[in-house]
Amino acid sequence: MSVDNAIKPTLKDPVCGMTVTNQSPNVFKYKGKPVYFCSAGCQAKFAADPAKYLVADSSADTAVLETKSTPPAPIPTGTIYTCPMHPEVRQDHAGACPKCGMALEPEMPSLDDEESPELADFKQRFVWTLPLTVIVTILAMVGHRLQWFEMVTQSWIELVLSLPIVLWAGWPFFVRGFQSVINRSPNMWTLIGLGTAAAFIYSVVATVAPNVFPASFMTMGRVAVYFEAAAVIISLTLLGQILELKARSQTSAAIKSLLGLSPKTARRINADGREEDVPLTHVHVGDMLRIRPGEKVPVDGVVTEGGSAVDESMLTGEPMPVTKGVGDKLIGATLNTNGALIMRSEKVGSQTVLASIVQMVIQAQRSKAPMQRMADQVAGYFVVTVAVIALLTFVVWGLLGPEPSWVFGLINAVAVLIIACPCALGLATPMSIMVATGKAATQGILFRDAAAIENFRKVDTLIVDKTGTLTEGKPRFNLALAASGYTEDEVLRLAASLDQGSEHPLADAIVKAAREKNLVIDKVDGFESSTGIGVRGSVNGKQLALGNTALMGQLNVQIESLKEQAEELRATGASVMYLAVNGQPAGLLSVSDPIKVSTAEALNTLKASGMRVIMATGDGLLTAKSVAAKLGIDEVYGEVKPADKLELVDKLQRDGRVVAMAGDGINDAPALAKADVGVAMGTGTDVAMNSAQVTLVKGDLRGIAQARAISEQTIINMKQNLGFAFIYNALGVPLAAGVLYPFTGWLLSPMIAALAMSLSSVSVITNALRLRGASTR
Repeated sequence: MSVDNAIKPTLKDPVCGMTVTNQSPNVFKYKGKPVYFCSAGCQAKFAADPAKYLVADSSADTAVLETKSTPPAPIPTGTIYTCPMHPEVRQDHAGACPKCGMALEPEMPSLDDEESPELADFKQRFVWTLPLTVIVTILAMVGHRLQWFEMVTQSWIELVLSLPIVLWAGWPFFVRGFQSVINRSPNMWTLIGLGTAAAFIYSVVATVAPNVFPASFMTMGRVAVYFEAAAVIISLTLLGQILELKARSQTSAAIKSLLGLSPKTARRINADGREEDVPLTHVHVGDMLRIRPGEKVPVDGVVTEGGSAVDESMLTGEPMPVTKGVGDKLIGATLNTNGALIMRSEKVGSQTVLASIVQMVIQAQRSKAPMQRMADQVAGYFVVTVAVIALLTFVVWGLLGPEPSWVFGLINAVAVLIIACPCALGLATPMSIMVATGKAATQGILFRDAAAIENFRKVDTLIVDKTGTLTEGKPRFNLALAASGYTEDEVLRLAASLDQGSEHPLADAIVKAAREKNLVIDKVDGFESSTGIGVRGSVNGKQLALGNTALMGQLNVQIESLKEQAEELRATGASVMYLAVNGQPAGLLSVSDPIKVSTAEALNTLKASGMRVIMATGDGLLTAKSVAAKLGIDEVYGEVKPADKLELVDKLQRDGRVVAMAGDGINDAPALAKADVGVAMGTGTDVAMNSAQVTLVKGDLRGIAQARAISEQTIINMKQNLGFAFIYNALGVPLAAGVLYPFTGWLLSPMIAALAMSLSSVSVITNALRLRGASTR
């Protein structure tokens, strides 16, 4: 066997870098040398421009080919970490937020996420120092009764035992507190750092140099020390952080479940008919893939052979499997139930529907609700206010309190610093938003940002497009009527020739009907789309125009002879388009678009909740009224242009209405962007989805009622969290300052304050997680 023919398992596809062998059927001869590829797609790319991928080795006697060394792309720095309270903070390693001190978390969770480095570190610090904290606390509480040591000696023992707790276990807290001062962003760690440091430094000085204190500081033969306060505060804060980090990890469960939907491999059919399982990352656009019963669809594409029922519930929320046949679209990560399918991949990697859903969920989770901006402002002033209250507590107790007054002043000031929790205030809305967006995504509802969630509940008026929103968006050609001098087939052929350049569903139905009749579709020149009213172009030297009454009027085409027939067709709910040739009427075409099965139920639910529903469509007014009558819609606008829809939204807003616009086409984009909440159908155009704040993956209007319910539940949850945070601090800070002492003799230990502070953040997160179980039906 020659060297050239020997199997070389380490050969690389020069296009994608995938490992191949010289047994691959995808081979291309270049300068007499074979070059092997993983797929026909890579081979075609290479054949178009071989020099782009290979270079010759000039030092060799023969032309040995090597993969061209392209400039390396910037090496990813790894996982990006961000702060749930301050999403603008992004860095390539775990750590603490410079603004609030909160532990950063991965921006994009992964299925193989190990335990958070922060969580593992805090666990280690907590476990190793907890026994020391227990011992110090026992000595402080009962040591004087047990009389194991002289009190001065006991102070030294407590100092030695507290050193690793404060200087090792508590070191991250001091670092965060110092950073908050450097960054001029006071936060929870500023207060904890001040409080713990004050108690510990005072106790060290009292142990090492007791003579600097007046006699009034002496109790039981020593200057009173509070090592146990510093130790317990640190241990309880560590425990609180452990509980908080564990609870926060659950808020990304929705994203992880979405990531888990995608299969790891795909079964590719090569050009020679041979099949192989390849990693999903090696699937290219145009590859032919086999999907067997019970397997998941690997990427987005179209069925080329076979038929089956596909379960799309994991992405769209639709409980019933959808029948798929040749020509139907498939969504990656959905489940093929019982039939065999062959598909052609059309979207891979970050372009798939699943990847878009994940990105939208992440974007929404990292955005700030308007309510959050208010909480951020309050939290900024809150820390400074608490520090001032702590200072006043120290001074007032020192001057007016019972002996040892300054000791009481110090301990109460520490309690004030510790119990105050701006973290609970800061977490109140981000946690609710993260849980709500994740829950909505599992039901096929994608919120672009937090503002959309907050605003949806206020919507009192809904404008809906007809085609693709109320109807299926899959029109069926009915008939063509010809004017004098034309045949019906000629009208259909000319219309199809012109419409092949249009993205509108009605155009697709006309083109499909012409092909089914085997009519010759000619090339169109100078194609021009007048969004919302029709199309124009030249076919075989004839100037064609196809559209509604508005387009014909714009071109001064006299269509009176066809109007009566058009009105009769529109009365049945069909869409009618006029065809003009060289400025003269040539005929009309009728296309019907069935109403979605779920539309009537969705509109009844919305109207029952008090929402005003308006239809605005570019279709003829008579057709629009026919559809509206079937659905019980009283307000109808027909033959409206994109500018008209925009003006309608603006007018309603000027009248004080909070408007949602639901649509799926390019002609809806301006109104979607202008509306208080734009709702795009996931079955529509990318332009519409990019213009909207909410996307319904399945294109089912019932999702609007569900989205509104999620919005209402989320705002209630956010208010509960904010209310709890305000009440907790309003009660806790005065209690820690000793306001009740003159009346009840009650004082709050710094240790109890630390426990309360830790539990406040955990309670906010736990309350937010309740949203996962709330019903939206």
